[in-house]
Amino acid sequence: MTELTGLVQRVLGRVVGRTREVELVVAALAADRHVLLEGPPGTGKSTLLRAVAHELGLGFEFVEGNAELTPARLVGHFDPARVLTEGYDPEVFVDGPLVTAMRDGSLLYVEEINRIPEETLNVLITVMSERELHVPRLGRVSAAHGFRLVAAMNPFDAIGTARISSAVYDRVCRLAVDYQDAGDEASIVRRELPEAPVADAWLAGVVEVVRRTRTHPDVRIGSSVRGAIDTTAVVASLSGLRGVPADDTDLGLDAALVALSGRLRLREGCNRRPEDIVTELWREVFAPPDRGGEGDGGGGKAPTPAGGTSDPM
Repeated sequence: MTELTGLVQRVLGRVVGRTREVELVVAALAADRHVLLEGPPGTGKSTLLRAVAHELGLGFEFVEGNAELTPARLVGHFDPARVLTEGYDPEVFVDGPLVTAMRDGSLLYVEEINRIPEETLNVLITVMSERELHVPRLGRVSAAHGFRLVAAMNPFDAIGTARISSAVYDRVCRLAVDYQDAGDEASIVRRELPEAPVADAWLAGVVEVVRRTRTHPDVRIGSSVRGAIDTTAVVASLSGLRGVPADDTDLGLDAALVALSGRLRLREGCNRRPEDIVTELWREVFAPPDRGGEGDGGGGKAPTPAGGTSDPM
């Protein structure tokens, strides 16, 4: 167990927070089980799985789940040109990511598994159950020790997804992954943009704007922490371009509009634009303090959000 504890600590050095999730994923993989992480976009599912695979020293075959992922693309195919001259020889077969992972004893990572066609999903179900695969004219491919399926998926209400059958859930260890707390999300932004010339309090405000998009009554799907990263990055660049401080209110709003408006999915029947929602939330968080009727304050430096400090990193 000491070895697993050390592994967990190394993984935690590569991700922000997620102690419980890291422990559970490591434990499941150490028990030779397949793993499914389920949660909204931008919650670090891929980052967590990649970090675990890296620290385990395992190969990592990546598959992007989409409607074009056919069984042939997943499993592999015979090279048509060579078949004409050499026939259906095993040497002519071009391994797909599934066969490669099975032969090498690697992790097969399927991103957004709930976007792949049912016939392709059935291939994975067979492999998870029997640890082998029969390929016509090639024969049987057995999974080497270490092969596991690790997958991630977004909630069912995300556009373009389908429900995962009970046959899949019966063969995996499922872990629900939600958004991290505000402090962790701010740390993620700092880790991604360590040179960004912004104060801690300002960054906390940007994270708060992003978090409010997830609970706004007009928004069906809000922004992940990636929206805060992009807002901060654009602010840092735009500040130099315009020659104004990074905490200028109007500059920050312009950056937020660019970074966040495309990430929001509004509810059906809503007659507002994503830009309206972003502006509303930005004004709420970075509203100028009440000066007893001195005016709305216009632009200028953004005030310190409630609970923050104005000291930069």
